[in-house]
Formats: sequence, C-alpha cells, structure tokens
Amino acid sequence: MKIADVYVPDVRACSHLASLPEAARQMADAEVGALAVVDEALSLMGIISERDLVLAMADEDDPAAVKVGEYTTSEVETARLDEESGAVGRRMLDAGIRHLPVVDHDQVVGMLSMRDLLAVEAWG
Repeated sequence: MKIADVYVPDVRACSHLASLPEAARQMADAEVGALAVVDEALSLMGIISERDLVLAMADEDDPAAVKVGEYTTSEVETARLDEESGAVGRRMLDAGIRHLPVVDHDQVVGMLSMRDLLAVEAWG
C-alpha cells in the first residue's frame, strides 16, 4: 500500500518561534504526538514531538520562555506519497521514529504515525 493511502492529509504544524506550551496545547487539542515545524511557505524545518517536549520540561526552568526551534529535530526523515508503507515502516522502526512528515514537491502535506501503519496491518 502506498503512503498516499495511509497518511493523515492534514498538516499539523507550528512556527519555530512558537513557545513550547503553545506547541503542547496544539498537540493536545489536535490529539497528535508531533507537529511539523515549518516556515511561511510550509517548507519543512523540522519536527517537534511529545518526546521533545518531555526533554524540554526536564531541561528548562521556564519552558514557557523557550521557543519550539530550540527543541526542534531539524534532521528529519520524510516519506513521499508514492513510497510503499512497508518500506517506510521499516525505516521508522530502524530509526526509532514514531512520526514522519509526508512531503510532496518539497511541501509538507501531512503526517504519518506508527499508529497509521499499524492500522494498515491490523485492518488492511
């Protein structure tokens, strides 16, 4: 099955200038575990995940004063719409990644989670 048939085509993203609590609120409201960090043109700058927020809470005396960009993972794997879900799942497992931005023509078009891939296997 292709990633185009599996991913969530909804870009949940934030600016690298947002505060950590803003990102956490956005994740909680959307019930997602990661946000793409993008510039004004929706070009991917990185990703911030629940794990990153936990690390920030452990590191920072005042997380509200810290910007998302300080905890953004900037070297991010991505998935393309035409890739096979099994191959992408293996890449995610090998790298210990739970969320992967999906890109099309260098633009973020959505997010893929391990849960999405598990659903394909369970209900595929």
